[in-house]
Amino acid sequence: MTPPRPVRPGSSSPRVHHPLFARFYARFSVSADTRGGVGDLRAELLAGLSGRVLEIGAGNGLNFAHYPAEVSEVVALEPEARLRRLAQESARRAAVPVTLLPDTAEALPLEDASFDAAVASLVLCTVRSVPQVLAELHRVLRPGGELRFFEHGLAETAGLARVQRGLDRTVWPMLFGGCHTSRAPLAAVEAAGFVLGRYRSFDLPGKGPRLPTSPCVLGTARR
Repeated sequence: MTPPRPVRPGSSSPRVHHPLFARFYARFSVSADTRGGVGDLRAELLAGLSGRVLEIGAGNGLNFAHYPAEVSEVVALEPEARLRRLAQESARRAAVPVTLLPDTAEALPLEDASFDAAVASLVLCTVRSVPQVLAELHRVLRPGGELRFFEHGLAETAGLARVQRGLDRTVWPMLFGGCHTSRAPLAAVEAAGFVLGRYRSFDLPGKGPRLPTSPCVLGTARR
């Protein structure tokens, strides 16, 4: 097992502290998994993974229960303290070994080419720099390593896209832990040097009015 390497000199993980959002997310995410079908999407996202896996923005650790037995270790990052405590409880119940780190994904304290796969699940909306995070994921993946992603992003319809951009400039990030609704995950993954594999786009929830976070994409890319 390759141990985490020290953070590079001069780099540090900025403080992430969203206590109100963390409480909301901890309750909402469990309900979304059991009643909204998100648990099935997590299982789809992680199916077939093996070897050593890095997960960024693990939240309260709801992905951990879905990792296949072929995964030898999950190294998971969660910088928000309350969510990390909940993730530690989920890690203790997981069928695969999980190591939790408090770092942010913009400066991973990990060796180059040390992971077989990486997972970004509903996290690219909240990071400070999507290009920097994806560059770090590209760095720590071995050649041919796989990136699995499940993200919400910019709507393809002009009306909802305008609403998303307006919300991102005003109240949405403050209310929802730094979340941005109008980022474009597919374009960002390609710009970071990954080769897109299979993916599918869909709305979540699948019925009812479209929300700012409804447009989603789930898929794979290769380093």
